[in-house]
Amino acid sequence: MEEQFQLLFDNMKMEMQKQTAELTESLTKNLMDRMDEKLTPIIEENEQLKQKVSDLEKEMEYLKREKKSNNIIIFGLEERENSTLELFNNVKMTFKEALNINIEQSEINKIYRLGKNIVQNKSRPVLCSFTNAWRKDEIMKNRKNLKNIYVSEDYSKEILEKRKALLPRLKEEREKGNIAFLIYDKLVVKESNTEKRKREPTISPSPSKRQPRKQQTLCSAKVSRINAFDAMRTRSNSFTNKPTLNKK
Repeated sequence: MEEQFQLLFDNMKMEMQKQTAELTESLTKNLMDRMDEKLTPIIEENEQLKQKVSDLEKEMEYLKREKKSNNIIIFGLEERENSTLELFNNVKMTFKEALNINIEQSEINKIYRLGKNIVQNKSRPVLCSFTNAWRKDEIMKNRKNLKNIYVSEDYSKEILEKRKALLPRLKEEREKGNIAFLIYDKLVVKESNTEKRKREPTISPSPSKRQPRKQQTLCSAKVSRINAFDAMRTRSNSFTNKPTLNKK
């Protein structure tokens, strides 16, 4: 009797465990489905927000670039001015003497020294912002003629860090003999073909080989003339040898 109760108890226990496992699995599945239903729109919204943030970052970068597009940074210009007007006159005289470019006050939007004057006997760089792009481009095009002064584009801090990180690769490519330079925050590399294609020497025909060709040409011309005369003679003979009709 006790064995039967024990067997019945074990069967009931196993059945309860089975039902409990099935119920737990069902509840878990339902819970996961509900969580997915709630999380799906949140995930989609998160992706949309990421895209908007990315678009805003690109727009901000574009605005920063446009804001600095007409700016130049002048390094090495002696700092001896006491006012903004004196600084402008110093820059104007420098570009006039070195580049033969005359800058007017109306072409300058702003001009000032960058940083604080902490280090003595060291000139701070000058930021010069133009009202038009063509004047800035003219200076950048002829900047190689400047002596003891270096002029560069006005880049943001992030772009300067990217350009600085690209300098080792730039040096490596140039050591390989390739043409390498930086454009904004990109490294441009062009392979240089140092080996010039040599033209293979042409072998001129010898006089002995050229003479038969001339003779052949002359002979063909003579033959053609002779054949023409023979044809005419033959034709004339055909007319003279034509039989005449007897008159009755």
